Amino acid sequence: MAGQRKLFEEVAAEAPKGTQPAGGMIDRGRGGARGAIRIWLMVIFALVMAMIVVGGLTRLTDSGLSITEWKPVTGALPPMDAAHWEEEFTLYQQSPQYRLMNNQMTLSEFKSIYWWEWGHRQLGRVIGLVWALGFFGFLVARKIPTGWTPRLLGLGVLGGLQGAIGWWMVSSGLTGDMVSVASYRLAIHLGLAFIILGFIAWYVFALGRPERELMQARRGREAKLFSMSTGLMHFAFLQILLGALVAGIDAGRSYTDWPLMAGGFFPPQPFDLVPVWRNFFEDPGLVQFMHRMAGYLLFIFGVVTWLRGRKSANADTRFRFNAVMAMLLLQVVLGITTVLYVAQLHIAITHQIGAVVLWVLIIRARFGAQYPKTQSIRGTAR
Repeated sequence: MAGQRKLFEEVAAEAPKGTQPAGGMIDRGRGGARGAIRIWLMVIFALVMAMIVVGGLTRLTDSGLSITEWKPVTGALPPMDAAHWEEEFTLYQQSPQYRLMNNQMTLSEFKSIYWWEWGHRQLGRVIGLVWALGFFGFLVARKIPTGWTPRLLGLGVLGGLQGAIGWWMVSSGLTGDMVSVASYRLAIHLGLAFIILGFIAWYVFALGRPERELMQARRGREAKLFSMSTGLMHFAFLQILLGALVAGIDAGRSYTDWPLMAGGFFPPQPFDLVPVWRNFFEDPGLVQFMHRMAGYLLFIFGVVTWLRGRKSANADTRFRFNAVMAMLLLQVVLGITTVLYVAQLHIAITHQIGAVVLWVLIIRARFGAQYPKTQSIRGTAR
């Protein structure tokens, strides 16, 4: 009886022909269509990124409250004739935003903001459809790799939750004296979008390499670097939430000097609102100040993490952390430019896209620290 092999022992060159398993012990069972699922997830990633961009434009154009009802199915069709347009406009005229801010708006002007919100919601429906067709298609065909069904199903659950939170956000601006949505609800809505993006990115990275290779790579993980990049990821997420608060109350257009704010380090009268906690969500000066300070601290921590990444013996890992540092620098410049140019539409949306790119690069670097690529003796990854 032949001796037992170790789990990761390489098959000797003299092994009898035809006795070597094609995929190794780790890949036994249902390997699934890893490549096809990876492409499907990339499509969803692109759609979610487009959703974030369109959502940002919807907020910057004050279009988010133009549709005052939530109709997940029948709302897919826009008004098809003049009567239906008048009906939608009448519903909008009952909202606080129209009464307090847009009471001179014409039907033609209403249509322009309506299409932004309708497009945003329509993209959400498309994402849900693409996910459902892909997930159930792979499930019925039994092509989902072992252990991946809960992960892929979880993305659909998060997507459904995102739709519900979206309406919860919109509904906050349809009562009382609100002319925009509640900023903290906007932050939750955007934060969940980035969480979904993060999961998709991680899954795409994982599916890009065979399971057995990942298990081997795990033995060479750089624990300290992985821990630091995890902290950087969480810090970046906090900064994204603060950015959403800034966008929610147009705080980026309140103080347009840098590095000071209205000539001082601290904005004037930052705690005028009662109760005090409201200032941290609703005072433009204080909210922008928090976003600025968190940005500085994020940059400092990013530099520390990058310096640690530069010490990695793995060339691929070093490259990943170099990419994070380069994007972090660019994002800081974009943030300052956004302030100096009063959050002009094209600059503000570029800053938001930069946040997405930075977020994914941090996750990519974290993945590299957890699963470093094998490299030759000369140090080139393969």
